[in-house]
Amino acid sequence: MPTNNQVSEWPERVVERLKALPNQPGCYIYYDEHNTVLYVGKAISLRSRVRSYFRKSAKHGPRIARLVSKVREIEWIVVDSELEALVLECNLIKEHRPPYNVRLRDDKSYPYIVITKEAFPRVLFTRRVRKDGSKYFGPYSSAFHVRDTLALLHKIFPLIPCGKSWSGRADQRPCLYYHLGQCLAPCAGLAEQSQYRDVLKQVQDFLEGREEALIKRFEKEMETAAEELDFEKAAKMRDRLTAMRSVVEKQKVLSAEGGDQDVVAVVKDERGAAVQMLYIRNGKLIGQRQFMLDGASEAPPAEAVQEFLKQYYSQGAEVPREVILPVEIEERAIVQQWLRTRRGSAVNIEVPQGGEKLRLVDLAAANANQALETFSLELKAKESWSTEAMEQLQKELNIPTMPMRVEGYDISNIQGTAPVGSMVVAEAGLAATAEYRRFKIRYHAETPNDFAMMHEVLTRRLKALIEGDEKFSKQPDLIMIDGGKGQLGAALKARDELGLDIPMVGLAKRMEIVYVPIPLSEAMPMIQISEDYTYDKRPVREYEYREVVLPLTSPGLMLLRRLRDEAHRFAITFHRKLRDKRFGGSPLDEVPGIGPRRRRLLMRTFGSLEGIRRARAEDLASVPTMTLQLGKKVLDYLNEEG
Repeated sequence: MPTNNQVSEWPERVVERLKALPNQPGCYIYYDEHNTVLYVGKAISLRSRVRSYFRKSAKHGPRIARLVSKVREIEWIVVDSELEALVLECNLIKEHRPPYNVRLRDDKSYPYIVITKEAFPRVLFTRRVRKDGSKYFGPYSSAFHVRDTLALLHKIFPLIPCGKSWSGRADQRPCLYYHLGQCLAPCAGLAEQSQYRDVLKQVQDFLEGREEALIKRFEKEMETAAEELDFEKAAKMRDRLTAMRSVVEKQKVLSAEGGDQDVVAVVKDERGAAVQMLYIRNGKLIGQRQFMLDGASEAPPAEAVQEFLKQYYSQGAEVPREVILPVEIEERAIVQQWLRTRRGSAVNIEVPQGGEKLRLVDLAAANANQALETFSLELKAKESWSTEAMEQLQKELNIPTMPMRVEGYDISNIQGTAPVGSMVVAEAGLAATAEYRRFKIRYHAETPNDFAMMHEVLTRRLKALIEGDEKFSKQPDLIMIDGGKGQLGAALKARDELGLDIPMVGLAKRMEIVYVPIPLSEAMPMIQISEDYTYDKRPVREYEYREVVLPLTSPGLMLLRRLRDEAHRFAITFHRKLRDKRFGGSPLDEVPGIGPRRRRLLMRTFGSLEGIRRARAEDLASVPTMTLQLGKKVLDYLNEEG
């Protein structure tokens, strides 16, 4: 590793790339010897910025010194302005997740509320922000909080509760929600667009923290209804007022100025970094959220805050009039300009030195410190549990190494139709979702032979490992098969045919017994797997099976069970997708008692199969011709199929 004052001999390729750097704005990407992205940065002048890393007089901290010592390739992308470079940098960091960049942890899973851009907009839960003209609110502290807020919105405002998009034409008769006063029935052509837009404006005011104006409006409407002796409407307005006041009472007034602000604070130590966001709208604290940063333990607080801002707001989060920071950031001017383009109006980034705004930063910092402490305790507990689980598996299953990478496999099909296989992965005891893979069964498309299907999936996976396929380049320490001796035997046959020696076990659902294979004979010569694949070959080796019964609450068994359940879920999801495509999207036809008319009414009311799955049996029973018993049967089938 080069020291600060030592002349270093850089690889010839790096020297060549340094000479070729243009004097233009853009983004640069550093790669290591394995062609893995190490770091992504932006610059007004690529030549000056990138060369500054490799000067012998450069005084780097330990983190940057390690980065520079690993660089073996440099690439860059030229853009027209620093603002374009900033946007590109955010996208590249999100795509590559470089280890030497400060990165938002789990940045794809934040829950939002969206008001769709349609003739009759819907108010929905989402985890994906799209550039489709819709209005997004969030991110929120938890999915439970979002669903709770949506339930409150549907209680207060007559929104579309079925989740389906409507044009305003009379497509069907109004459902029970219309008669309960909880929907304006655009499905039946009974809603005026202007009337519905007025409701959506109220919803937006509510989500933006302007409840006081709504409360005054509802009070006036209640009084008017009472004077006109319309006591039913007055009672509805009273219930809405009660629900809205319960929200307002929970909100703390923090600013007498009544502005819209996001307050950011960061706390970091050797354990990592935590960022706390306070969301203030109209001077009231309407929410808060903690974010954990990866790669920030050695980064200065200013860099952590700066990278957080760029990644957080690039996800489509609402941009307020003012963003309050705990420290000055190097790219303040360009970040402020970028936020203005996202908001469409002026945005001010401020670093307070005293007064009420500094008090808000201190309040956020106190919460961030608590979040970091909680995260540290949770991380230690997870690490301890994972280590105990892997040590137990190594001991009880008698495998040579600790199973740091465990792969789980399952097959999903209905009578041989739309058969698929799934591969899920746990690394160091935790789910590695980026490593999940799906398999569409090729050679047994109409044959309900789970053993042959499992053999095919393992053959394809392990053959890809041997051939160096990048998607399957990591070798597992343990493979777990969802099933008993038959499924495990098929997987062992595939492994032996390819001449590999990866430990395998089967986990049977009944009694949660773990089957560990014991070879009864020496392996025969390895069989070459050609394109004319077939399952009908003599097994390379014969086995008997040792039954291992672990306590149901033991970490080792819990790890295997979680992996088994995840493999099952992942396989079913893919199977449903293929089957729905194959059969025209109507798995409801397979439910006894559900014919074409009931299927059509259910789909019209709830919009999609997922909408039906999320509904309650009582909701399904409210659809014409449906009963409570049929509703329960539909939900049981959709949730348990596969």
